[in-house]
Amino acid sequence: GEAHIPLLQMTDGSQQTAFTVVCGMVVGCVENIEAVTPFKINSYLGVWYEQARLPHSFEDGIINPKATYTWGRNGLIEVVNEGIVEKTGKRKRVTGVAETYKNSDSGELKVSFFRPFYGKYRIIYLDEKYTKALVTSSTFDYLWILSRERKLPEKELNMLVMLAAEYGFDTESLIFPQK
Repeated sequence: GEAHIPLLQMTDGSQQTAFTVVCGMVVGCVENIEAVTPFKINSYLGVWYEQARLPHSFEDGIINPKATYTWGRNGLIEVVNEGIVEKTGKRKRVTGVAETYKNSDSGELKVSFFRPFYGKYRIIYLDEKYTKALVTSSTFDYLWILSRERKLPEKELNMLVMLAAEYGFDTESLIFPQK
């Protein structure tokens, strides 16, 4: 059968999913961490190297990961994530799509590698030159530290780790995959 997500009627007349309402009240959600604004998607496109991440099954054993964002068909952004499976040395690659929220100049995208399911991609820190970024989703379980450089200097990486800790992320559990 089809999954049904119940909507709650809010006092302002809007409807929200129960997850969104609960997320706003729970410390484990990042809804209260704003995405960067203003955000220029064309400046964000290109190659980003993953400097650190919180552990997840879909990236287990992956080293030297990078993501490439380009304009694709139908106004969607093509996302190509790739890295090396450390045990075998083989390249692993997955392609997805991303889209910006309409009429938004914030660094929040919808990303899907398994359509029709989309997840949040929230850029919570981005330097002025679009060379370093902190990215999360909708919970503190997801964090990526990204850079245009393959290997960020240790001082700059430490600054981003400290910033992530200030936001409340478990930086003790970070994996540093660039070898």
